[in-house]
Amino acid sequence: MVYQQARNLPFTLFKNMEVAPSNLLFFDKRSDGWVGQSWEEVAHKTHDLAKFLISIGIKSDDKVMISSENRSEWAIANIAIMSIGAVAVPAYTTLTQSDYEFLIQHSETRCIFTSSGKLAETLRLAAKKVGNVEAIIYFDEIPKLKKNDKIQEFMLSNVPTIQNLDKKFLSYIKKIPPENVCCIIYTSGTAGTPKGVMLTHKSVQANIMAASELLDEGNSLNDARFLSLLPLSHSYEHTVGLHLPLSIGANVWFCSNAERFAQDLQEVQPTIMTAVPRLYEVLFNRINTGVSAKGGLSEILFKKAVQIGTAKIFKKHISFTDYLLDKLLDSLIRKKISQRLGGRLKFFVSGGAALNPDIGRFFLSLGVQILQGYGQTEASPLISANRPNSIRIETVGPPVRGVNIKLSKNSELLVRGNCLMKGYWKDAKATKETLKDGWLHTGDIASIHDDGFIEITGRVKEIIVNSGGDNISPSRVESILCSQPEIEAAVVIGDKRPWLCGIINTTEQFNEEYASITEKQQRISEIIKTVNSTLSQAEKIRKFIIADEPFTVSNKMLTPTLKVRRHEIYKNYKKQIDKLYN
Repeated sequence: MVYQQARNLPFTLFKNMEVAPSNLLFFDKRSDGWVGQSWEEVAHKTHDLAKFLISIGIKSDDKVMISSENRSEWAIANIAIMSIGAVAVPAYTTLTQSDYEFLIQHSETRCIFTSSGKLAETLRLAAKKVGNVEAIIYFDEIPKLKKNDKIQEFMLSNVPTIQNLDKKFLSYIKKIPPENVCCIIYTSGTAGTPKGVMLTHKSVQANIMAASELLDEGNSLNDARFLSLLPLSHSYEHTVGLHLPLSIGANVWFCSNAERFAQDLQEVQPTIMTAVPRLYEVLFNRINTGVSAKGGLSEILFKKAVQIGTAKIFKKHISFTDYLLDKLLDSLIRKKISQRLGGRLKFFVSGGAALNPDIGRFFLSLGVQILQGYGQTEASPLISANRPNSIRIETVGPPVRGVNIKLSKNSELLVRGNCLMKGYWKDAKATKETLKDGWLHTGDIASIHDDGFIEITGRVKEIIVNSGGDNISPSRVESILCSQPEIEAAVVIGDKRPWLCGIINTTEQFNEEYASITEKQQRISEIIKTVNSTLSQAEKIRKFIIADEPFTVSNKMLTPTLKVRRHEIYKNYKKQIDKLYN
């Protein structure tokens, strides 16, 4: 069966629906198990919802927000919005009412899709306060819709069903220009107010073509099964977890609860899963904790599998005895790990932040292929990725198809290609600063190897220049700290200071094991001493603060994609930091 990409994103669904209409496309987890919907069902629901949006006054270029957990309704709403030439505005479910108020007002949202419960009520209040929203459509049953003269409220289940697809309407969808803006995705704001990135059908499709090529190289293009774990409001999941499967005829299983991802891996048996490094760190710690708890021969064999596997990655000589043992370890250890990850997994893909190379090698040593990629929302988002047959986990791989790269005089990575955004919504100044002469200024410092592989070494604005003039990348030091099982997250401070200090967020298990602050301080001191032995003199951590509370999305110390908000953490701990240096 041949699935193809149409000239715009929504028509891809209707075009490929004709290939195998009864094949299952989207799956949701219900109380009685996973429930699938066919291509034909999804296409009809999308068609009906699009026509409904028109009937309530939503027009081409209008902005329509979607905020809910990952589910098929999210995907159907997204494609329906694009089908009428309107612009989707994905929003994270973890935002506060004030965050929603900003997004609704800034994007000029006229209609909102959401699910139910506290989220729905928060959006209701935000919409009412801002005043430009005319309709809210709920995915779930709402016991009592509120009457409001200004805001109409509807349930998705009440959208009228139309017997046949409107051929005239399909013809309209087919002609939507690829240069049109299809979505505005707001950056998660690690250092200030979020900016609305305007992506076009063309820019997202450039990414899809590049990602398809990567899958083809890894012989995983056919019969692909995606576990959608990252929020669909994340640019990576929006492109690769939703629109890519529609182009290649894959199916998507929506994980609505990240806490359940280990169970979902075994139930869904995906061939591909994308996630941010923090989730791989969690999986790394879970596996190691489980192995340590079991102990005995199992632990010895597991460590041997990692040791030999790592030696092979570095192309080191292994003895004949280890060579024979390694074959046995494939059955005793690596096969069990594979089964724990579902048994059919061909690739983990890591993106959104830097993956600690040691954690990457850990998975590779156990036979789990993990591809580290690199991208930015402004590039739809894929820029580079390790190739399935050429993985160098300390790098983010070479640029993908259709992307050109170069370095500026200060080693900032510059990117050019069809994948680039149209600009920032209502922010000409920021657009001009970021897009110069057709090149995207990423803000990332990098080196490009002779064979084109890219190594990201830091952020232009985050590089620490200590009082001695040394340039230090905090993300490198933080990554090493976070590979320690006792450390959940870390932020390194030291710009214009004589030495570095760290703010350490310890794990829940660590906090239960070490009750007193003295015990915690002593143990963290030991860990930092070990970490410092691997760092240069300028990178060493001299003093540290143990965080008073976990870094979470709700207290705004993490972005919705689990990146640390440095400015927020620094602001919260400024007095303690100043005291350390004084």
